[in-house]
Amino acid sequence: MNDILREAEQKMDKSVEATREEFATIRAGRANPSMFNKIVVDYYGSPTPLQSLATFTSQDARVILIAPYDQGAMDAIERAVRDSDLGVNPSNDGRVLRCAFPELTEERRKEYIKLAKGKAEDGRISVRNVRRTAKQSLEKLEKDGEVGKDDVAGAEKRLDALTKTHTDHIDEMLKKKEAELLEV
Repeated sequence: MNDILREAEQKMDKSVEATREEFATIRAGRANPSMFNKIVVDYYGSPTPLQSLATFTSQDARVILIAPYDQGAMDAIERAVRDSDLGVNPSNDGRVLRCAFPELTEERRKEYIKLAKGKAEDGRISVRNVRRTAKQSLEKLEKDGEVGKDDVAGAEKRLDALTKTHTDHIDEMLKKKEAELLEV
């Protein structure tokens, strides 16, 4: 039973971490390199994460400079950034790509908040799916006669507490992201 609970907690931790990474890709007021984490570049025929092809520097709050390690990949990187959902049009000066992020409008902020709520709900669903799987495993142990009904009831209470802790953590991250997005 303890193994089932430990495994469920690890999976729930991963769900919370995945949600945190999703939130990092949503742009608030400031531009940051983690916004480029999900971009994949067609590098000599193979899909390669942008993070492994270039360095990122933040020139100011709304400008990110992308300096490719291989100048031959410049056009592919520029195309991938332009085609991404970041909404920027990078300018190429031959050495670096300059990505200037426009100021967020009220409408765009609301869209980002909706997006953040969707990602938070996905995280909560993931945590609840882990809970369901663990609960089924506990019920199977009881059905097979390996543990008693009281033991399973106690384990389910601990499982419910774990679930609540993790979903509350996701809700807290959502509140912070909403506050960050509404900040002008």
